[in-house]
Amino acid sequence: MIGGLWLFFTVVLLIFSLLTKQVPLFIVALLFFIAGAIARLWARYSLSRVEYHRQLSSNRVFFGEEIKMAVEVINRKILPLPWLQVEEQLPDQVTLLKGESEHSFSTNYQILTSIFLLSSYHRIKKYYPIKCNHRGYFMFGPTKLSSGDVFGFFNRYQGIEAIDHLMVYPKMVPLEKLGIPSRQPLGEIRTTKHLFHDPVLMLGIREYVHGDSLKSIEWKSTARTGSLQTKIFEPTTTVDMGIFLDVRTVSLPLWSVHPEKFELAIVTAASLANQALSEDYRVGLYINKNSPGTTEMIHIPPSRHPEQLKHILEALAMIQPIEIMPIARMLVTESRSLPWGSTMVVITASPNEPLLATLYQMKRVGRKVVLITIGSQDGISSEGLTTYNISDDIGWEKMEAMSLGTKR
Repeated sequence: MIGGLWLFFTVVLLIFSLLTKQVPLFIVALLFFIAGAIARLWARYSLSRVEYHRQLSSNRVFFGEEIKMAVEVINRKILPLPWLQVEEQLPDQVTLLKGESEHSFSTNYQILTSIFLLSSYHRIKKYYPIKCNHRGYFMFGPTKLSSGDVFGFFNRYQGIEAIDHLMVYPKMVPLEKLGIPSRQPLGEIRTTKHLFHDPVLMLGIREYVHGDSLKSIEWKSTARTGSLQTKIFEPTTTVDMGIFLDVRTVSLPLWSVHPEKFELAIVTAASLANQALSEDYRVGLYINKNSPGTTEMIHIPPSRHPEQLKHILEALAMIQPIEIMPIARMLVTESRSLPWGSTMVVITASPNEPLLATLYQMKRVGRKVVLITIGSQDGISSEGLTTYNISDDIGWEKMEAMSLGTKR
């Protein structure tokens, strides 16, 4: 707009100077015209050979951790840039510890605006510390660049579609902080020595030590390394645990959500999975919510794979409090695929009669079940079931200093 007015004013001034035959005015108008032409050319090539890069110091962090976002701009031409404005779109759920941003009320994003001055063949990098105080899967970008001439009359714009993603895992705390004993947390007594090994499930090989069976020697590896190598087999006495997380936080027929209870349930599930895996349980996760982008329920079978905790935390990081199936029905369906000796742990902020009836029925037929309730529960009796309660009197964000819960 300003550039158009500048050109219009210059042309009018030139015509007027010619009509009135005023040489000084003509010279001034000509200078204005030349300056305008230079400014237009400057703006036209201002974003030519300009590079923009964004980099996160980490793409996977835990709740409460900090990362750094590096923003780098490079001018790879002789034409300097008197100003370069970068508008970075950031998720609204992260907190900038340096710099100011404007929140967009129509979307879940905030805009970080930075101004750079770049000379010829110059590069500048800025760092922005960011606090990750919400779990989730977040997107950084796209970005808008704008620049122009030294007078600011002509502007050019360029969109950068590069996207970076950030996964913020849910908070985890020691089980004592939840009020659940960490040693044999669910009443299970683990065997310290395995009865025998499954010769089909081989985990790997190691150096032979005195006492190993000659039948376990891996002869090919022995020939290759020049020293005796022994096979390592999967033990048959591993204990499975299925964690069933109910995303419903209020009782039927209501369909609202209690955010504090929902987050506390996620913290409980993540903490329990972490503790159980550290004690060599094979842990699985089942949530009555579909996976993002699919119609299938979140279903992670029990495993002790080194990546299992990461898979569980990723699922917990992205879930939303929208129930697809009642937790009682999901428990019946998924329990069929769990070994008979598995422990099934149900975490819910909204226990109801159908769920309790299902748990009692499973206990009667010999299944191992545990109920963990979130928040105060009035009018619900779970007598005869192994039950823990996680109080929500204090916010889950402050749980490091808490010792809560009772066992019945």
